[in-house]
Amino acid sequence: MSKNEEIGRAFDFGLFKRVFAHTKPYRTIFWLVAIVAILSAAFAVLTPILVRDIINEALSNKDSEKLVFVVLAMLGALFGQVICQLSFNYYANLLGESVIKDIRVRLFQRMMGFKMTYFDNSSIGVLVTRAVADMQRIGEIFSQGFFVIVADSLKMLSGAAVMLYINWKLALIVFAILPVILVATRLFQQAMKVAFIEVRAQVSNLNSFVQERIAGMKIVQLFNREEIEKEKFRKINEKHQNAWLKTVWYNSIFFPIAEISYSIGIGLVVYFGVIQNIENVALNDTGSIFAFFFLMDLLFRPLRQIADKFNTLQMGMVAANRVFGILDTESHIPDEGKLEKDDVKGTIAFEKVHFGYVENEEVLHGISFNVKAGETVAIVGATGAGKSTIINLLNRFYEINSGTILIDGHNIRDYSLRSLRSNIAIVLQDVFLFADSIANNISLRETSVSVVDIEKAAKQIGVHEFISSLPGGYQYNVKERGAMLSSGQRQLIAFLRAYVSNPSILILDEATSSVDTYSEQLIQQATNKITEGRTSIIIAHRLATIKKADKIIVMDAGEIVEMGTHQELLKQGGYYSDLYEAQFLAEEVA
Repeated sequence: MSKNEEIGRAFDFGLFKRVFAHTKPYRTIFWLVAIVAILSAAFAVLTPILVRDIINEALSNKDSEKLVFVVLAMLGALFGQVICQLSFNYYANLLGESVIKDIRVRLFQRMMGFKMTYFDNSSIGVLVTRAVADMQRIGEIFSQGFFVIVADSLKMLSGAAVMLYINWKLALIVFAILPVILVATRLFQQAMKVAFIEVRAQVSNLNSFVQERIAGMKIVQLFNREEIEKEKFRKINEKHQNAWLKTVWYNSIFFPIAEISYSIGIGLVVYFGVIQNIENVALNDTGSIFAFFFLMDLLFRPLRQIADKFNTLQMGMVAANRVFGILDTESHIPDEGKLEKDDVKGTIAFEKVHFGYVENEEVLHGISFNVKAGETVAIVGATGAGKSTIINLLNRFYEINSGTILIDGHNIRDYSLRSLRSNIAIVLQDVFLFADSIANNISLRETSVSVVDIEKAAKQIGVHEFISSLPGGYQYNVKERGAMLSSGQRQLIAFLRAYVSNPSILILDEATSSVDTYSEQLIQQATNKITEGRTSIIIAHRLATIKKADKIIVMDAGEIVEMGTHQELLKQGGYYSDLYEAQFLAEEVA
């Protein structure tokens, strides 16, 4: 959506109605806020009336009993205002936080179901902005936007009505100034609408840039790009600053105009009010002039705040538009399969599978192969040959263009995603660990997996000693992305995670690359253990690690060019043989 389209939709009634639909579970709180807003307006206009009575009646007539009564009434009105304001602030914020809690959960659930293609094409920083900062803006629609505007509007209407009741002539003088404020407010709103669209865009850009540079800080420092990245950040930050300065500039123009108009109004009320009292000596209505001071503040101050709160409402609507844009995105894998199997044997068949990450750019060109239950199959080939793509398709991270993928004779689309993925475990080359304990990174907080189960599994695959040597053992916090562990240690944790899940199908995606010799030995030992009795697919770069595979599939440019055992492929003297000899010679030279 372009910026102009977003501005046009910023106050779409349909969008506004959609936001408020999320208040249905909290109707009691909603109506409580509405009632408190009405009471607050009533208490606000009561004070000026009581001030008029004190001056015109109690003081003029020197009636001490009347004075005490009216003062007590005023204290009651002020106390009521305080209670209403406290209640309003609390329950309006409670409603806003409750709504964004529900929307945030929906958003997170929605994003978890997206295809990998969506994340391939989306900035993580922008998505974080949507789930965090934009959510808070939506909450402010209720806590600082809509309800405050309604409450202030009620105060203005009731204040105007009381003005007309007390002295309609002075009221008309005050009303004559209102068009200036209203026009200024309208122009202010239109300008701020555009400004806040730009602010949100620059906030997203800034978040995205910072997130990427922090995540890739090692590369930044390794290639001495600190100065270059600093200059890029300076420019992005300057755009962010300029976007906010526009809002400051508009505020700097509007609020002085509002203050000047208010001051002119006070001057006119005093002047014409005094003239009325001079011309009509019997009038004795000095109290009305003082009452008008309070009533004008009740009229003009909310008007200034409405303009300010409208900006908050505006930003909330822009944020809601962006969040709902993600919620409306159709980029999920259809989970329509009804097949639930916890005892998958592990036979796999690819039948003429075509696939491409980008439309009209195929990565796999009609590949077909079979894997028997319990077999260990290796897939080899140059980078970009399509090896990892096979794994992505088997897990339904992406949908194939044509062909069929079968597990135990059933199309993988017939399985529910939960059943399909619970029967498959993957150990990736780039292991991701959460900032949590080793035990929780292995069990992924699955309550059915105890620390005792984890320790038993660790002993079976030979990694218990390594984990026990760490401070705190299985409770050792590996920090964000496992930063406290070496790449080899992270791989061992990933192997244990896969083993504990007891999958029917195990996938090792270049799991032994880029690790030290000692870790490789442990990984090889773990590999031999966890591949026993289950279907295993090993994507390997180092061919020496797959000699014992039951079948080796050789891929090149998205096609299967050879298939057979290690010895069979060497005898063929083809692609695999050339690849193996090249690696063997390279290792010999090294």
